Amino acid sequence: MKFTRYQGWMWRSVAPALALGVLLALSGPAAAQNADQDEVTFAPDIALILQENCQVCHQPGAIGPMSFLTYDEVRPWAPIIKEKVITQEMPPYHYDTNAGIQELKSDARLSVEEITMIAEWVDAGAPSGDLADMPPPVVWPDAAEWRLADRFGQPDMVVGSSPYTVPAEGGDRWWRPQVPSGIEADRCIMAIETKPSVTGRTAVHHGNSRFQIQDEDGEWEAFGRLSEYALGKLGEIIPQGACRKAPENSQVAFDIHYYPNGTEVVDDVLEVGIWLYPENYAADYDQNLRSYSLQGDIDLAPHGTAMTQGFHSFDHPVRIDSWQPHGHFRLVAGSLEIFHPDTGERDLVSMVSNWTAYWHLSHVYEDHVAPLVPEGSVIVLTQWYDNSANNKSNPDPTVYVGRGSRTTDEMSHAWIAITHLDQDHFDQLLAQREALEELRNMAGG
Repeated sequence: MKFTRYQGWMWRSVAPALALGVLLALSGPAAAQNADQDEVTFAPDIALILQENCQVCHQPGAIGPMSFLTYDEVRPWAPIIKEKVITQEMPPYHYDTNAGIQELKSDARLSVEEITMIAEWVDAGAPSGDLADMPPPVVWPDAAEWRLADRFGQPDMVVGSSPYTVPAEGGDRWWRPQVPSGIEADRCIMAIETKPSVTGRTAVHHGNSRFQIQDEDGEWEAFGRLSEYALGKLGEIIPQGACRKAPENSQVAFDIHYYPNGTEVVDDVLEVGIWLYPENYAADYDQNLRSYSLQGDIDLAPHGTAMTQGFHSFDHPVRIDSWQPHGHFRLVAGSLEIFHPDTGERDLVSMVSNWTAYWHLSHVYEDHVAPLVPEGSVIVLTQWYDNSANNKSNPDPTVYVGRGSRTTDEMSHAWIAITHLDQDHFDQLLAQREALEELRNMAGG
């Protein structure tokens, strides 16, 4: 493990990546001939993995294109399931396993052991086992329910956009209504979830929202980001001790990007559920979510490639709570690094080498490893683009692609949640992490 003086985060061993490499090399009929292991069967082994990782999407009426509730439903897809899990395309949580921070909240990646079990099961002919040993079926919540409700209960308040009808066919559309927030006194937000309607969710390219307050002349002005949403994102949870402020007597300004998907959606409403900390909640520092831009030429020629970078620093220490690269069909990879001018060191925090526009995921760091960035250090964002046929998400490698807001254009920014610290709080957090690391070293792990 590596422990740096400034950040205090721990880097996971590269063993998982090496193990996956071995699996890729050995996967095939020979892998199922290991006599030292018990046979892997659908019931109960594979069924449990699917329940815990796949069925949330792969069930009737959900976003997955096929159901994985029973053996008869899963068996025809076994070879494809193996391919998708080995390449780590499924479950759709794209984050490199061999670089940067590995301790993430709501991490949907399969373990090496689970991937190995699936590969061995498929190579053995996908045996059913005794279906009487099937685990009890999961009772899944309705798709219209809040996914964070299991953790926090129902939202303290829900703010919905004005209705908008999305046609079945046509180009990109933007809907930017402004509605009262309903917040009667300044509060700190504990969690946020943005939820498109069930019928409209595949037509929502993004659904962003921000607070606005009135100035002395009664004009509405931007106050701060409420939330950002794109397909695949669960929501946001603000860490204890931090405050993302919900201002009183405010309104919520929506910025909803619709892309018609072949089915008309009548009077669609995008909702934001807000869970609030108690009124007497004491926050030590402020947190916000915003878009951090990258610069560079992404006027992509046919079959061309490009790289963009962004550099951001602060006049005070900060903690990075989450990172989410953003682009469209030609974005293929992104990274987050921190450069320290005083030492010349450059630390890799996170890397996504198989990014896809179909799943916009926010990578939320566990509290004890969220990067601590000293005053003056530089956040370095890098993103890579591929307009060639090698990019399997590319709808057309023969056209020029430039910056723009349409789905067929490209973008270059990252959504980052930042907690803003003073030097005393920074030193306290760093000391706590150093003490924790010392205890772990004493315990031998």
